[in-house]
Amino acid sequence: MPSKLYQKQGSILAFYDQIALIAANNCHEWEIMTQKIADETDRRILKELQADARITNNDLAERVGLSPSPCLRRLRRMEEAGIIRGYTTLVDPIIEGWTMAAIATIRLSRQHEDEIVMFEEAIRGWDEVLECHLVTGSRDYVLKVMSAGLEQYERFIKEKIARLKCVASIETSFIMNTIKERRV
Repeated sequence: MPSKLYQKQGSILAFYDQIALIAANNCHEWEIMTQKIADETDRRILKELQADARITNNDLAERVGLSPSPCLRRLRRMEEAGIIRGYTTLVDPIIEGWTMAAIATIRLSRQHEDEIVMFEEAIRGWDEVLECHLVTGSRDYVLKVMSAGLEQYERFIKEKIARLKCVASIETSFIMNTIKERRV
């Protein structure tokens, strides 16, 4: 029978094997995605759309040096290939009553599938959580959370996050100022 140390090392190795598999899959997806971008003109189209997603096809074509029809064909091809996943309107958070942003890091009590599913399903249903990322390191998740103020954030933590039995700890940093924000 293997020793406890060996069993623990074996589970750690299995964990790193899973991380390596995720990284390999992401690299493979990245390779496929870059193959779908035909050339520098596609990259210029993407850059222009990132700057202004409401640009007309005629203006876009002019900026990237194409006539409108080939520009539209490239645009549609990139949409169909999943390179362009959609178009979004960015709304000022104050309109939602959100005046405070926080970064919350979460550590789960265990990394068992049932706890992971419980946490992720709960997060998907909370409007306050703008982003949720599964991460490596001493924490399991990083959240970007918006609220109307400190009292509302405290209520969110107490009434939602802390009530999840799978959460072992929560650490919060409040965003004082955003120096750079870029959407890709």
